Amino acid sequence: MPGRNDLKVAVLGASGYVGGELLRLLVAHPAVGAVRAFSESHSGAPWSAVHPALLHGAAGAFEPPDPATAARWSDVLFLALPHGRSQLLADELETAGARLVIDTAADFRVRDRALAESFYGPHACPERLAQWSYGLADVVGKGLAGASRVAAPGCFATATLLALWPLARAGVLAEPATCFAVTGSSGAGAEPKRTTHHPVRAHSFFGYSLAGHRHEAEVTEQLRGWTGLPSLSCSLLTHSAPLVRGIHATLRARPTRPLVEPAALLREAYAGRPFVRVLDAPPELAAVVGTNYAHLHATARDGGREVLVLAAIDNLVKGAAGQAVQAMNLSVSLDETAGLTFAGMYPC
Repeated sequence: MPGRNDLKVAVLGASGYVGGELLRLLVAHPAVGAVRAFSESHSGAPWSAVHPALLHGAAGAFEPPDPATAARWSDVLFLALPHGRSQLLADELETAGARLVIDTAADFRVRDRALAESFYGPHACPERLAQWSYGLADVVGKGLAGASRVAAPGCFATATLLALWPLARAGVLAEPATCFAVTGSSGAGAEPKRTTHHPVRAHSFFGYSLAGHRHEAEVTEQLRGWTGLPSLSCSLLTHSAPLVRGIHATLRARPTRPLVEPAALLREAYAGRPFVRVLDAPPELAAVVGTNYAHLHATARDGGREVLVLAAIDNLVKGAAGQAVQAMNLSVSLDETAGLTFAGMYPC
């Protein structure tokens, strides 16, 4: 990799919400010297025509999609494409000699082919699944150093796994858990649809994918890997709320022994981790919107025989672009926090 302030970074699929967040973070990153953005739908348009906030200090125009050129030119290539597209490009990127590729879609998050295909259908290049590292940056940390292929976790999976990790690490999980999670409309992507239409969404609240949300695949694989228990899983009960950004998740688990002070496990698990805050009170979404921070809180019920862990994150930053940039920092041995310590907005 080049020096610490001249990384060349490309973004494929840069006109979506995650792509826009990547551009916002990368143009201000102290180690990034040049950024190119590729978009099929907005080729030739200025970045600010699609992402209005980039009018301020981030001049650029979208280029037509050219994965091979992007791979050859860049030191780091971010894929911000719809699910299913990255796997179709895998061979082309390898042939072009892509150095570090970070995918924000679900194509390479699950190594177990049967598990992946049970949620997502047939995979175009299952032989490459094992080549990708799962980029849960706040848990894996320096374990991402040197990784050349990183799959950024899903937004629901990020919140759920951050809540589960301290319990799994302590060895107190032995039965499936349940996570009730709520997200904002930006999680549905930039393409308009009925459930993101303002008159439908603005004053409504509804559940979806209750028979099995696809992020359960990566949650299940990570949970089983952490504990060595092939029977463990976590049901995701996902809901849409009348807000734009954020995920608020409430994990319910029954530990193998009573945990009267479960917050102690969280503080121990995340000691020294720069983007996780363990709070004494339940977290509020407004405190994390627009940031790369995760706020967690734990409490016990029934004498510690039931544990609730609450997690609040911004779905587009910590749940997508921010975590992907954090993974980049770790992979190329930069300061993990580089370009990511900005505060959010309040009120928002």
